[in-house]
Amino acid sequence: MNIPEMYDYLVRARRELWGVLEALPDEVLSRPLLNGERFHCIKDLVFHIPSVEDAWLHEDIERNPPVWMNVPALKDTTGGPEYAGFPLPTLLDYWKAVEASTLAYLAALTETELKRVISPHDDPEQHYRVEGLLWHVMLHEVRHTAQIAVLLRTQGIKPPALDLLWFLPSGLL
Repeated sequence: MNIPEMYDYLVRARRELWGVLEALPDEVLSRPLLNGERFHCIKDLVFHIPSVEDAWLHEDIERNPPVWMNVPALKDTTGGPEYAGFPLPTLLDYWKAVEASTLAYLAALTETELKRVISPHDDPEQHYRVEGLLWHVMLHEVRHTAQIAVLLRTQGIKPPALDLLWFLPSGLL
């Protein structure tokens, strides 16, 4: 699998996840289930997943302002455990905007771009290849969507089937 194919899988799996989340009462998505510094509820993770993609792609790879800076409701947030009070559609609209921007970037992705070395905007001593960062972003999402699935299960809610197996074309099984 290459990066655009993997991202296509994520896009399709997101639709399944979002459909389940949109059908749930807000109290389920806002319930404090985690005791971490940054994540307390499912909505915190729903913001975190695209915010990591947004930061790496826009701030570090493209050196552009992140998408969240153009979302008035999110512009002054800190990324911490503060999203329980946000309407789910606001968080999903942000995720959709990040996704649209990423899809546009991936449509023009070249081998030269994949091999380009960048330094994070906030840590110039570090050096990463674009290809490695894109894989990091995608695997980061896989880990956190699995975390959301577990949090749903702890509340007696069946999560969607998000495994790659369910999204592969039948000829690849």
